[in-house]
Amino acid sequence: MAENDLILNRLFTQNVFFDMVYTHFNSTYFSIIRRYIKDPENKDNRTLISEVYEYMCENYRNEYVYQNTLLNKLLVSKHRLKNTTALTQIPISKSKADFILINGKAVVYEIKTELDSFDRLSTQLRDYYKAFNHVCVVTSESQYERALEKLKGTPVGVYVITSKNTISKKMCKEPEEDNSQLDYTTIFKVLHKVEYEAILLKYFGKLPTTSQAFYFTECLKWFSQIPILDAYNLAIKQLKRRNQIEISEFSEIPVGLKSLIYFSQPSKSDWLAIKDFLTEKMEDEQYVFPIPSRQTI
Repeated sequence: MAENDLILNRLFTQNVFFDMVYTHFNSTYFSIIRRYIKDPENKDNRTLISEVYEYMCENYRNEYVYQNTLLNKLLVSKHRLKNTTALTQIPISKSKADFILINGKAVVYEIKTELDSFDRLSTQLRDYYKAFNHVCVVTSESQYERALEKLKGTPVGVYVITSKNTISKKMCKEPEEDNSQLDYTTIFKVLHKVEYEAILLKYFGKLPTTSQAFYFTECLKWFSQIPILDAYNLAIKQLKRRNQIEISEFSEIPVGLKSLIYFSQPSKSDWLAIKDFLTEKMEDEQYVFPIPSRQTI
């Protein structure tokens, strides 16, 4: 890995991508295209981004490549978009979950690329089990044995992203269910207000009547009266309703952008702008004047 490859960490982010989509100029984007793409002129953005992503898959497999592989192989290929939900960067206690997939069950995937260390892994796993009962570490082929040894005797699963950017069927340890560490407060804090209110209405048929200053605490108190597994399952059902994507539009997105677009939750205007951007060519964009950004539309 070249030190200069660090700039690639900034490319597949919502800030850079939507800056390009809506203003047609972003210094990071153009710097990367000039550095990594041979003869970019007359290539549309779909092609340019795909070629950069191919380079990353072969030479710089950062967290985005792993996350995008998980989304493409587990959500898009294995499960149905309509019946499955993926979440990312969800705060859980003092950690943030890299990737959560919710179908019949919910699984937290902690990504440890060949660029990462396992230094914080024990703390992260401890936090995740407070809110979810299935946890899996996703790592590289070179770190598989180390991960197995570190997680020996635990319910934590291990998945490997191969050098061909697939999920290995041979180097694999499936996660086992563990409900022993589930914690009411941690689960509750993962939920949005509308989600925990829906749970309380469903279970108790009403919501607490109290001042706004004490409303959160009172809702948590009520939530903690539900048997823990019932509370957990009700929470998972609410989380599964997040990130509903327009399937027909999503199918047209190039593989390298799937994760970025899925988690950005595009509006109707976003979809139109994304389509236009992907078909535009580099030489065309040099002469386009900036228009309002996504945030101001």
